[in-house]
Amino acid sequence: MYKFFQYNWQVRDDWFSWCEQLPVEELLKLRTGGVGNILHTLLHIMDVEYSWIRAIQRKQDIGIDYNKYHSINVVRDLSNHYRDEINDFFSGDNIRSNQVVTAPWMEGEFTQQEILHHIIAHEIHHIGQLSIWARELDLKPVSANVIFRGLF
Repeated sequence: MYKFFQYNWQVRDDWFSWCEQLPVEELLKLRTGGVGNILHTLLHIMDVEYSWIRAIQRKQDIGIDYNKYHSINVVRDLSNHYRDEINDFFSGDNIRSNQVVTAPWMEGEFTQQEILHHIIAHEIHHIGQLSIWARELDLKPVSANVIFRGLF
């Protein structure tokens, strides 16, 4: 499962680099779908990943004020900070696939395995949205190919 987190992080990093070619106005331009714009969609991906990992760890959720983020470099820095913590989670003996987890933002109980799969699928879903927006801008989107990323 960790390999797919690594895959998502590689693709996300590629999107951060891709975003450098756009002015901030394009990153924040209201679009159809996703979370409304490119920058906020990237923040949303990170927020969901981090929030669910913290829920698994029974830690308090730390929300993101999306309005405080107006550059791709600041968003990239936050992603790297979150990734460091998530790497620590994976490097420890923290995963118990069938352990039940609750989250304060929704009703229900979920297994860690369900949550980890949800995080992976959630990011892939939104990366598809970014790809559509890239095509609407007449730009080539980031490759979503798992092959040639050196993960396996």
